[in-house]
Amino acid sequence: MENPFALPQNNASSDWLVFVAILLAIGIGIACFIIWLFLFRKSKGKHRKRERRRHHRKLNPTLAQTGGLPPPRNPNQPPRGV
Repeated sequence: MENPFALPQNNASSDWLVFVAILLAIGIGIACFIIWLFLFRKSKGKHRKRERRRHHRKLNPTLAQTGGLPPPRNPNQPPRGV
């Protein structure tokens, strides 16, 4: 009775065919990677620079411009809203 899981005896032509099939698969993988690299990936030279803040836009006022911080709270008094 033959073992159904045994590998078949390979001759030189089937070994050569497996070798060519593996090389073809690797070549197709490399070709797909190169196509992706050139077509679908953004190149670094085409990135837009960040726009700087326009001079006509006003910044948020500082605490010194708005009158500073509120006066300190009494430690015995609970915070508002609680």
